Amino acid sequence: MAKIMNKWLLATAVASTFLGATADAKVTAEKAAQLGGDTYTPMGAIKAGNADGSIPAWNGGITSVPQGYTKGDHHPDPFAGDQVLFTIDAQNYTQYQDNLSPGQIALFKAYPEQYKMKVYPTRRTASYPQYVYDAIKRNAPTATLVDGGNGIKGAAIGTPFPFPETGLELIWNHLTRYRGVTVQREAGQASPQADGDYTLVKIKDELDQIYNRPGMTPEKLEDGNVLFLFRQYVTAPARLAGTALLVHETMDQVKEPRKAWIYNAGRRRVQRAPNVAYDAPGTASDGLRTTDDFDMYNGAPDRYNWTIKGKKEMFIPYNTYQLHSDELSYDDIIRPGVINQDLVRYEKHRVWVLEAALKEDTRHQYGKRVFYIDEDSWQVSASDIYNEAGDLWRVAMAHAINYYEVPALWSTLETYYDLPSGRYLAIGLDNQEDMYDFDTQFRGNHFTPSALRRLGRR
Repeated sequence: MAKIMNKWLLATAVASTFLGATADAKVTAEKAAQLGGDTYTPMGAIKAGNADGSIPAWNGGITSVPQGYTKGDHHPDPFAGDQVLFTIDAQNYTQYQDNLSPGQIALFKAYPEQYKMKVYPTRRTASYPQYVYDAIKRNAPTATLVDGGNGIKGAAIGTPFPFPETGLELIWNHLTRYRGVTVQREAGQASPQADGDYTLVKIKDELDQIYNRPGMTPEKLEDGNVLFLFRQYVTAPARLAGTALLVHETMDQVKEPRKAWIYNAGRRRVQRAPNVAYDAPGTASDGLRTTDDFDMYNGAPDRYNWTIKGKKEMFIPYNTYQLHSDELSYDDIIRPGVINQDLVRYEKHRVWVLEAALKEDTRHQYGKRVFYIDEDSWQVSASDIYNEAGDLWRVAMAHAINYYEVPALWSTLETYYDLPSGRYLAIGLDNQEDMYDFDTQFRGNHFTPSALRRLGRR
């Protein structure tokens, strides 16, 4: 880890801006005005490419949909003609280890025959609506952390801290990143055995990101103290169908912790679920992820000390449209050990390196987590997860695409590799499902316990 962490890529001026400032420093209006200018993207990333040209300059990302695409389709690959530059595997990964995470290196060692990286030209495709860019520029001088970093105020819509100075600011950028406003998606989840045998679990997610609603203001958010509303229910297999979850995520989780309810199909009743947080087992995950692993990280950050370790260039899954294709079956993807790596596109991108170390006076089965956060989108692209003894335990990766009808960059599949058991969890298998609906409209009582009860009894 130390060797990799020494490869910082921040220029002197950028380093002094991001890392040399005190925790109490504020972004000036003059600094905020630079967002979307010659130096910084509207999201706060470095606009220029890298020294050798392997990472290009950001030129706006994807700004139009491909010819022939109709909303509701699976997303055609805009870069289907790109050729593989080179492949990293168990025999040659040491040549590229400065651009790999310890977790990725562990996968090369654990699965020398199965795990590889097909590296393609880097496409900085992240793009967002103009109202999001405008809001980020407003957020930059006013956003602040509250209650020791367990909440935010002075921000609404998009990134609150485009120039993060602390680890807590950085993780809040991931937690609040734009993924549309209302979203409905159906997807499969698989936790294959070591031989690749699996049972597909089908789950429907519904999300209302109140924080990102057009016209939202910091004052409205502070009054309501709600970040987003989330509902999830299992539709298959029959033995799990009917299980449902409802979450009201708060902006200030010390002032008011997350509210959660579950519908237990066996008991046919709705119950408050205060333990749906932190390291409680994830829904139908066979013990292969925690609740706060979902979406690569979610929930209150109060059990960890968060430290920005800098930036690095790293090979991460990106523009993985092939993996998203509706021409694939789930058997094409799910393989023993790791998902089918012939379907995964890796690119070199700049990422923030963020370490979360468990506080001495708290508990969590993860003693340390290291997150690798894409500078263009604030999406956690990969994470290395350690147990309390300090041993590498799990490796997670988010396979991202630009949902260009929104537009927004988000994962199409998340994978969680459990090294001791030789198993993994794949969340978001959508190849044979209806595509995400970013235009769905929810009724006012949709995210209530009574609606959850009605849902479970269908």
